[in-house]
Amino acid sequence: MATPLLSLATLLLLLSTVHPKVIAGEQLSKVKLNSRILQDSVVKTVNENPQAGWKAALNPRFSNYTVGEFKHILGVKPTPNNELLGVPVITHVKSLKLPANFDARTAWPQCSTIGRILDQGHCGSCWAFGAVESLSDRFCIHFGMNISLSVNDLLACCGFLCGNGCDGGVPISAWRYFARDGVVTEECDPYFDDIGCSHPGCEPAYPTPRCVKKCVKGNQLWSQSKHYSIGAYRINSDPADIMAEVYKNGPVEVAFTVYEDFAHYKSGVYKHITGDVLGGHAVKLIGWGTSDDGEDYWLLANQWNTGWGDDGYFKIRRGTNECGIEEDVVAGFPSARNIVKEVADTDLLKYASF
Repeated sequence: MATPLLSLATLLLLLSTVHPKVIAGEQLSKVKLNSRILQDSVVKTVNENPQAGWKAALNPRFSNYTVGEFKHILGVKPTPNNELLGVPVITHVKSLKLPANFDARTAWPQCSTIGRILDQGHCGSCWAFGAVESLSDRFCIHFGMNISLSVNDLLACCGFLCGNGCDGGVPISAWRYFARDGVVTEECDPYFDDIGCSHPGCEPAYPTPRCVKKCVKGNQLWSQSKHYSIGAYRINSDPADIMAEVYKNGPVEVAFTVYEDFAHYKSGVYKHITGDVLGGHAVKLIGWGTSDDGEDYWLLANQWNTGWGDDGYFKIRRGTNECGIEEDVVAGFPSARNIVKEVADTDLLKYASF
């Protein structure tokens, strides 16, 4: 007699444990997962659609990828509701005059990290890249420090508190790790070498690396290489709030739902045209603008190397929450901790209103 009620209660409990902003990938057949991600039919469908607003191509970055391998690098997991407890949602005053076009690379030309396109390899570490890249940029913007922080530290050492490493993680949890544990520099704990990705995730079938908490160079100390953030926060989904946040404080991490056609993006302002849902992806949002055709867009840096998309960048339709791009926007302020002890971290909080 009580079984239906119990089942309903259990279902409601399960539904309430996650914050389902980014759509998880669908269950696909084995045949589909083993097929090639790049398809001439997708390119044809997009390029022959006069309303698409973007161009598709067989991007060399994924020339040898199956659908399953591509799906694996989409590493954003749904956010557990308990991860959002106490996380403020930032809004900005509407009186702020924002430019019609903005590009963080030109706004802060002294910050070389903003324009650096990275490569996550075969690891589902996008959630870590979007966070580490944005915090690196913000250290330059607010403290004048051109540093590259370590994806490897976050990926290997955050553990279950962030998710499952190369099998995916939660963006807001990455920012909480920065505030709690800090993150070392890329020089201390590298993901890359001089010719590209040197991480095990550069090749298929390798597990998440172990957390060793030791710099590769013997003269560097792990604890002294740590850089911290002041808390973690979400940005209200109103495009004006997202624009103001980037304009005042620097790039942010965003998560969105990826469909098959996104793997084929080459140029223009992306919007979903064709293909199945494959998973959630996180990237760095660096600006906005309006195309010659009058389409408002967001400007983003991906971490699929320069062989994908528009030299590693892409634009996506702005103001319509395309693929959920405006719903999961997260960031944090760089902290003076471990750098300049006498600078009060609270001084940075004046840039935002909670």
